[in-house]
Amino acid sequence: MKLSYLERALAASRGGKPAAIATNLTSGLQALIEGSDFTGDLKVDEAITEGVRKALSEDRSTTVETDSGPVFVEVFNPPLRCFIVGAVHIAQPLARMAAALDYKVTVIDPRTAFATDARFPEIELSTEWPDEALQRLKPDKRSAIITLTHDPKLDDPALIEALKTTAFFIGALGSRKTHGARLKRLAEAGFGDNEVARIHGPVGLNIGAISPAEIAVSILGQVTSVLREDRLKQRDPA
Repeated sequence: MKLSYLERALAASRGGKPAAIATNLTSGLQALIEGSDFTGDLKVDEAITEGVRKALSEDRSTTVETDSGPVFVEVFNPPLRCFIVGAVHIAQPLARMAAALDYKVTVIDPRTAFATDARFPEIELSTEWPDEALQRLKPDKRSAIITLTHDPKLDDPALIEALKTTAFFIGALGSRKTHGARLKRLAEAGFGDNEVARIHGPVGLNIGAISPAEIAVSILGQVTSVLREDRLKQRDPA
């Protein structure tokens, strides 16, 4: 692999942009793919283009068969991000588990008694108001946003900002009754049915979770199922 390609791919990833390096395993020819830009001596045809698109979407490197031989596509995606609103008990195992799944985790809570390094070691903390934090952090399509406080003063501004983003997952903790009242408030704030339908609420898979750790598992299970939805459809097209 050319060092210059690797450096550029890593720089793109750190800057929040996906990149890939395609290498023909027969000829050794290579190409760096950054968005719609192609650099290198490997001719990028339709098969490689589709392979890169699929590899970036599935977040995993792969080998593509082409007329000129197999081409290995190495993926350099920006890190997945998880924004947790509310430094509550559930947030502690949720933050740890999300970090273990290679998410860059940020816990947001203006209540400084809750958002402490002692409760969230090695986790990025923000004591801004949730809407201000999300405006600054700019969640994108590789981001999950989860609200946990049950407090409309914190959750609602976060959800309003979340719905303005391309985040692949938005979830809100609370009972069905709580979620119904939440949706009514968001409708009054001007959001339509299609917009609020993006919110998974009550958040989490129905696995009978009781403890904070079990609830965290149910939430991350749902986040993962949404993230890998395309792969699930390929396995079960029906």
